Order: sequence, then structure tokens, then C-alpha cells
Amino acid sequence: MPRPKSLTPVAVAAAALAVVERGGLEALSMRAVAAELGMGAMSLYRYVEGREQLEDLVVDLVLEAVDTDVSAGPWEARVAELAQRAWAAITAHPAVVPLLLTRRHTTEASVRWGEAVLAALADGGFAGTERAIAFRTVLSYVVGAVQVEHFGPLSGAGTEALAALPRDRFPVLADTAAHARAIPPDQEFRRGLAVVLRGLADVEFPGDDKNVSQGRREIPAGP
Repeated sequence: MPRPKSLTPVAVAAAALAVVERGGLEALSMRAVAAELGMGAMSLYRYVEGREQLEDLVVDLVLEAVDTDVSAGPWEARVAELAQRAWAAITAHPAVVPLLLTRRHTTEASVRWGEAVLAALADGGFAGTERAIAFRTVLSYVVGAVQVEHFGPLSGAGTEALAALPRDRFPVLADTAAHARAIPPDQEFRRGLAVVLRGLADVEFPGDDKNVSQGRREIPAGP
């Protein structure tokens, strides 16, 4: 059997991502990725150690496109920009969402994004416990927004069904769904993020980091 051509980490990551997007995370294996690359599974071990490294490569590939250079401007705008960039990158590959959480501590791109968000929060006066909770809140919103858009988009059949509910029994739900159908995904994300950031700016944590609320800016409503 001829010696396989040299592979780059990006090529391996792209093959692993293709496997995940076609068959889900349960389909990801050394054998499946090797087949995607047209080689034997043992040959792939020349380039990666096992499935965990494949997972790391996939996460880095998806998040590598996220520019984390947002060092200027108020903290709210910086966090919003970082969140929107991450959301845009992840939305293109929603099947990898679980890996973004389980491999967040082992991948360069994920750690780099986390550092940038935390730096913006620190500049906004968040410290200690409050900074940790604020970061987790932003992370939860980004990941949750991707999943909601993927599994229950406002433009989907579920919204249509809710809008068609009998108004005498579910007047508010039916009316809300009727209006929701026209909201584009990016607008839904941006306006929801504005609500989250406004809440972070106003919230008080009794007994924790009492000085952090000084100097925060008011969050403008999203467009």
C-alpha cells in the first residue's frame, strides 16, 4: 500500500467536521475520519492520537474564524461583538455545539475567545464571582441561541402551528407567534443579546464584589 500523502491538521479537522455534520457526534471515530480521507484507520494515527484530538481539531476549525481582536471600545460593545462573531461561526455548524462545551478548556480558539470576553468584562468592572457568572451567562446565551435557531427556528413549522392556535384559548401565544414569524435570526440574536447585557449591567450580587457596578454604561436597545 503506498504511503499516504502528508495531511495538515486543517485537512483532518475538515474531514472530521464533515463526518459530524453528516452523521452527528456519535458518528465521529478514527475509522470514519480515515474513510473520509481515503486512508486506513491506522494511517490516521500518524496525524492524531485519537477521538479526543479529533474533537479538539473540529472545535478549533469552527472557532478559528472568530476574530477576537476587540480591544477598543466600551465593554458592552466588545462583549456584544465577540458574542455575535461566535454565534455566526457556530450557527454554520450547529452539530458541534456539544463539543464547544465539553472541549472548551482544551482548544486554543475556544480559550482565546473566552479570554477576550473575560477581558472585556474585567474592563467593565466585573470581578471574581460576578465575572465568572457574567461570562457563563453570555456563553449560555450564545450556545442556547444556536440551538433554538437550529431546532426551533421562528421561520419554521412550529411557529406556524403556534400562530394558528385558537385565539379564544391561547390569545397571547398565538399573537406572539404570528409576530415572531417575521423576525430574522440575526435580529432575534442581537436584540436578545442586548437584553442579556442590559441585565448584566444592572444586576447586583449581594455580598459579592460590591464595587463592580461602578462606572458601567447603560446598554442601548438592540435594533
